[in-house]
Amino acid sequence: MFLNKTKTLKTVCIFYMLFFSISIFAQQSPVDYVNPFIGTSNYGAAFPGPIAPRGMASISPFNVAGKKNTPMEKDSQWLSNPYVNENNFLTGFSQVNLSGVGCPELGVILLMPTTGKVEIDHLKYGSNYSNEIAKAAFYSVNIDKYKVKGEFTASTRVGVSRFTFPKGQSNILLNLGLGLTNEEGAMIKVVSSTEIEGMRSVGSFCYNSPEDAYPVYFVAKFSKPADKFGVWKKTPKYNGVEAQWMGYNGKTRMMENTIKTVVGDSIGSYFTYKFEKQETVEVKVGISYVSIENARENLEKETGKKSFDDVYKDTYNEWNEELSKILVEGGSNDDRTIFYTALYHTLIHPNILNDYNGQYPEIKRTKIGKTDGTRYTVFSLWDTYRNMHPLTSLVYPKQQSDMIKSMLEMYDENGWLPKWELNSTETFTMVGDPASIVIVDACLKGIQDFDIYRAYYAMLKGADKTEDNPLRPGLKEYIEKGYLSTNYAGPVSTTLEYNTSDYAISLLAKALGEKDDYKRFAKRSLSYQKLYDKDLKLLRPRTANGKWYEPFDPEAGSNFQTNVGFIEGNAWQYAFMVPHDMRGYIKLMGGDKVFSDQLQKVFDLKQFDMANEPDIAYPYLFNYVKGQEWKSQEMVKKLVQEYFQNKPKGLPGNDDTGTMSAWLIYSMMGIYPISPGDPIYTITTPMFHRITIKLDLRYYKKESIVIERQENNDGKINSIEVNGKPHNSFFISHEDFVNGKTMKVIQN
Repeated sequence: MFLNKTKTLKTVCIFYMLFFSISIFAQQSPVDYVNPFIGTSNYGAAFPGPIAPRGMASISPFNVAGKKNTPMEKDSQWLSNPYVNENNFLTGFSQVNLSGVGCPELGVILLMPTTGKVEIDHLKYGSNYSNEIAKAAFYSVNIDKYKVKGEFTASTRVGVSRFTFPKGQSNILLNLGLGLTNEEGAMIKVVSSTEIEGMRSVGSFCYNSPEDAYPVYFVAKFSKPADKFGVWKKTPKYNGVEAQWMGYNGKTRMMENTIKTVVGDSIGSYFTYKFEKQETVEVKVGISYVSIENARENLEKETGKKSFDDVYKDTYNEWNEELSKILVEGGSNDDRTIFYTALYHTLIHPNILNDYNGQYPEIKRTKIGKTDGTRYTVFSLWDTYRNMHPLTSLVYPKQQSDMIKSMLEMYDENGWLPKWELNSTETFTMVGDPASIVIVDACLKGIQDFDIYRAYYAMLKGADKTEDNPLRPGLKEYIEKGYLSTNYAGPVSTTLEYNTSDYAISLLAKALGEKDDYKRFAKRSLSYQKLYDKDLKLLRPRTANGKWYEPFDPEAGSNFQTNVGFIEGNAWQYAFMVPHDMRGYIKLMGGDKVFSDQLQKVFDLKQFDMANEPDIAYPYLFNYVKGQEWKSQEMVKKLVQEYFQNKPKGLPGNDDTGTMSAWLIYSMMGIYPISPGDPIYTITTPMFHRITIKLDLRYYKKESIVIERQENNDGKINSIEVNGKPHNSFFISHEDFVNGKTMKVIQN
């Protein structure tokens, strides 16, 4: 009898424990699943510090300087992130950063708390650290050397730090000499014992356009007045006769209690406190790309008298509102974590450039513009046109509309649509003409609250002007021959990108009733066929005289190695990069079986690269072959499990400003925008039982669309239903999708 009572009591306890854990699990908000450490290893180039949705300001621990951080050290290799999870030597907290990019830039204006005597050499004042915590809008860490705790949050244009110091002398350093950018030059001035203002020069993204380096302005305000303050400047060392008279040659100048402006490369300031007990100091750093005055206004208007906790609460709520546009049910805790962290990553860039008052620097910085809306920046379009911008059109259409308006403003300022724009600098990085694809994709999905004809004519200029065209180098040869020859870098890759853009332009021309343009660009979009080698069943480069380039190795160029014919890839990774004409390509190759067999070879030969854009849609291409759709279902699930995990190395590589994350979001929802520019999705197995996408009624007719998975034994998809009716295709138009109520995927 006693044993039975014990068993009963144990059962009841287990039941309540299970019920309680399920209740807690169910009560978690989307924002609580974000793990900013995902992507901070394996070259993901994410940072764990706080940022507001599409924020201008951000804070990242800076741990990529100094030999103690080798081999992942900023001066030892090509490194594009201010933080690497494996590193353990911290030299400060940068206030402006980029997420998931492939080239070093920003990562400047570093705050660093220390104790004891003021030391201004970052290799000496740097410290090991421990007990990192990262959440959406919050990061904290213990700085071991000084027994100081650092906590960080951010509003849109202001980074907020809170340092808890022990008793004794404490210092807050602001270092303008250290950074991730390759540019130098700065200015700093201590305004008072509670305020510093200044500027840091940045630029030369991907080592391009050094003449277009530009300033980022800041104002830092401290919650407690410093007992002492000062500015330092490291001066260069001179040789020769003149050096004999320079007592200060190569020495560091320490200028105590000065409020004069100091200019130089390696400069900074320090605020010193004498604490009788443990104390905290909050530091707010306002950012602007226009002026110091605007940086100060951004700080005052956004954070004013708000405490650290107030700012954190506001930004936390902003993140939760944005992330709650997609609600998932079912799946494991890790599934939800990687999903919402991916959605978080897609909401960092493009980010806001305009100040609180609407001002922003125009491209070329010949004047200051002003907007009543939002001016966006950081358009990594070669990456993001494939899936990230289509995701934004679906879930955040107002943001996408403002992004397109920003692109059209850039056209007015610069004469060209953007290619890879960064803080009003056109870097012209990568190949192709991707802005056209983004605009057409959005327009055909119903986002049309912008000047469509203005956009159309901007596209035509980029697609037709054969002289001095920075968007489409070699355009004259492309129009005459249908392809670029080996006279140009990456001719096959570039031809395919031009084809994809031309197809998008043809779609808009058709929608606008521009029949001649429609026919012209539709024809141009098929010129990839001239690069198809029917013997190899691959696309390969031709020389200027039309002959195949020799010697030709289809595998040359993998792992980002330079090769003739392709940019960031090889012949296998570009073998099927004709998303706009896949059915035509199947016919060109000789039918379904040849196509399917050749596609399978990409994976069997281990040529598929999950970490790069040209082939990331390939797992979905089996959906074009009747009876082979199960391969897409299995392949996508396998890739998600292998490459996307709840750990720092949980991205397959560089996130490319949210592109890899967008791939994951679509893959876990069970749809994918298979042909950029085309308003169409292909369908595979959802990885949650239920997914609710909230729709913006300003652009869509329904409040939401629900994707459901009816799972019998986790097998192949047996049938698909839309609004309870059979849907006999693995493809669905955007219009049918958003105007439906439910899409149910039923497995065997």
